[in-house]
Amino acid sequence: MPQPLTAPENTARAWPLWKPILFLLVVAIGLYYVKWQPYYGKAFVAADTHSIGKSILANADSSPWLAAWHYALVYFTAVWKAAVLGVLLGSLVQVLIPRDWLLRTLGHPRFSGTLLGAAIALPGMMCTCCAAPVAAGLRRQSVSSGAAMAFWLSNPVLNPATLIFMGFVLGWPFAAIRLVAGVIMVLGVAWLVQRVTARDPQPAALQPPAVPLMKTGERPFLGRWLKALWALFWATIPVYIVAVLALGAARVWLFPHADGAIDNSLLWIIALAIAGCLFVIPTAAEIPIVQTMMLAGMGTGPALALLMTLPAVSLPSLLMLNKVFSAKALCLTALLVVLCGIVTGLVGMGLV
Repeated sequence: MPQPLTAPENTARAWPLWKPILFLLVVAIGLYYVKWQPYYGKAFVAADTHSIGKSILANADSSPWLAAWHYALVYFTAVWKAAVLGVLLGSLVQVLIPRDWLLRTLGHPRFSGTLLGAAIALPGMMCTCCAAPVAAGLRRQSVSSGAAMAFWLSNPVLNPATLIFMGFVLGWPFAAIRLVAGVIMVLGVAWLVQRVTARDPQPAALQPPAVPLMKTGERPFLGRWLKALWALFWATIPVYIVAVLALGAARVWLFPHADGAIDNSLLWIIALAIAGCLFVIPTAAEIPIVQTMMLAGMGTGPALALLMTLPAVSLPSLLMLNKVFSAKALCLTALLVVLCGIVTGLVGMGLV
């Protein structure tokens, strides 16, 4: 009489090996095309010229409508490939990676899950908005809030390419401060969000699936992927586009011209930390922004505050995650990012 299959054997049969292999192939090919190969060349440009391009805030229009259109055009031209890849990976992680494996590695509330979430983000090097769909996909697969938050923040804040560009353009002390403060920010914010929101009810998007975990493998892969892709797209992209347009129109008020007025006062550090938390930029765009504003007279304190908050979060990325994180978690994240920017600006201006 044949023996019944054990749970691990059932799981192995229900989840063919080709699925995680396909996911890793998409990750490797996508990141090589969108991130790794372009950034390799840009590092040599940064080393030779001490610049990676002009500030995305340059040539601000007087009309809010023109400002919104022109900024959105420049911004989406820079990020559309990474945005497409982010949505693609965020949907594929829901159908190609076993949920029970994610639960064992990233689904628990322990600090090790937060640390792992930050570590696996390092090769991604995505901006906060492009990493948001992947973080949303992880949350929909029952990844803990701490691990998903660490993954989301680590992508832009601990981006290895950005740190290299920063060293060549702004100087290695700036890069060192960003690295140390960034590790504290990513792990500290993610850990606090996990602890503070542990007893909060789950968002509606994270309620247990109608189809049992072991039954999902029996459904057609293409149908499940298209369903996940459609749901993720509509939950993240429309609000993303609208928020970018709104911030493009508001950039004149968020980032006034320096002209020697932005000194190392606490008021300016706080103001620019808040503005950096709200505004949206492509990957590494904080470097030419800060470089331009410092040449115009901005102090070191506000510069460091911007270097911490500009890449970490933005209003569009916070809105993109509103269905998979509670409002309490997202508000706490924004507040802690601003606080990290302020502290870094105050401490760092005495070191640089």
